[in-house]
Amino acid sequence: MQNCVWTHARIAPHGDPTEVIEQGAIAVRAGRIDWIGSFDDLPASFDDLPRHDTGGKWITPSLIDCHTHLVYGGNRADEFALRLAGASYEEIARQGGGIVSTVMQTRAASEDELYAQSAPRLKNLIAEGVGVIEIKSGYGLDLESERKILRVARRLGRDFPVTVYTTFLGAHALPPEYRGRADDYITLVCDTMLPVLHAEGLIDAVDVFCEDIGFTLEQSERVFARAAQLGLPVKMHAEQLSNMGGTQLAARYKALSTDHLEYLAEADVLAMKEAGTVAVLLPGAFYFLREKQLPPIDLLRKHGVPMALATDCNPGTSPATSLLLMLNMACTLFRFTAPETLRGVTLHAARALGQSAKHGALEAGRAADFAIWDVATLAELAYRLGGNPCSAVVHNGKLVNL
Repeated sequence: MQNCVWTHARIAPHGDPTEVIEQGAIAVRAGRIDWIGSFDDLPASFDDLPRHDTGGKWITPSLIDCHTHLVYGGNRADEFALRLAGASYEEIARQGGGIVSTVMQTRAASEDELYAQSAPRLKNLIAEGVGVIEIKSGYGLDLESERKILRVARRLGRDFPVTVYTTFLGAHALPPEYRGRADDYITLVCDTMLPVLHAEGLIDAVDVFCEDIGFTLEQSERVFARAAQLGLPVKMHAEQLSNMGGTQLAARYKALSTDHLEYLAEADVLAMKEAGTVAVLLPGAFYFLREKQLPPIDLLRKHGVPMALATDCNPGTSPATSLLLMLNMACTLFRFTAPETLRGVTLHAARALGQSAKHGALEAGRAADFAIWDVATLAELAYRLGGNPCSAVVHNGKLVNL
């Protein structure tokens, strides 16, 4: 199917339901889009290619999940149950729970075991039309375990019909063996982990969790400065629980994105606008943690900062493997419009990865990566709760069969 013409579709080529090619067609050769437009205008040079009639279904670019921690060991369902029964985070942590629990389970798992646990999560996302995903490290917190996570992420990208981008998040939390020595741990991240893993081709970008329970501005800047020396783009978990000024630091380093952003201020939004930094909003974590502080959506709109959406798939605060559910949550919790949600998982999500020249739109010359939807209107993608309206996924021109 790498050489084929997809016909009789309603195509939203830029992930914008207000921009539609009615009775559209996409001609694919060698896994790339050779032509896209109205079927009536299809050039005769494609007459020799097989046809695949969509029957009037919708086609969008493949969805992009631009913030995940998809590779990790074990789960924390029992901790969730304990929290529901009244246990505090501190009580759970004293019993060896929290992020330390996931770190210990991830360190203990072999590479093959991590792969086997992560693959079903990835399959769920692909089945919903995801063709591009970012996978962060950050649950190893030592060189060998961080390497293991990133190697599994690369392996998933080779074995499944999806494009994987890897982000090194060594500065995610303080490992137990470095308790009280955060500066020493950041030295390990900057002087050992980051350069070694970059040299091994395992890192596409670098992230930091800048927060009271994470790392300080000074420690975060050390990581950013080292990443800049290595020519790696940066992003940041910022302003989730308080406003520490992380977004403005990230903007000074021209960060691809800052993520979470519940406590973002207008000065931070202006800094993002100036730097071209994308806001990645994570309604799954907001919901799961029962947050009350909403991200300043109106300020981001006012100043024209692109807003992306992602699952934040992780075992502790967003065990989500449905990007479509995030669209609904963005509407109901954050007051997104339906068109904003679709742009948030196509065009703007590609920008958040620094990959807008490759992903997030259907154009001649790009890879033939798209999703086919059995819906009457694209608003259904954000409207539904449960069920999967994705009738087919095409990756590099091939029909995906999971």
